[in-house]
Amino acid sequence: MKTQIIWPLALTALLGACAETATTGAPIRNLPEEVVAMAAPNQDLSSVRILPEDGCYWYRHVGPVETTLLPLRNTAGSPICTRAPEASAT
Repeated sequence: MKTQIIWPLALTALLGACAETATTGAPIRNLPEEVVAMAAPNQDLSSVRILPEDGCYWYRHVGPVETTLLPLRNTAGSPICTRAPEASAT
């Protein structure tokens, strides 16, 4: 009886782990020239998007193991954002 319950639950968990996670924000087709000029080299500017959580530009990085979103950074290493970061309460 336990086997009949465990197998469907295990299969559901296994298939759920394989589901692709959706990212918010669609890639920007025409990136502003100011952003292109500020961006550091070796970043994929064809996949840049703005995430609503922080208002910053992010790009899709395709690495040898995984593909992930990374913050678009300027030549000084700071993230490029559309609004100032919120001050954290300390």
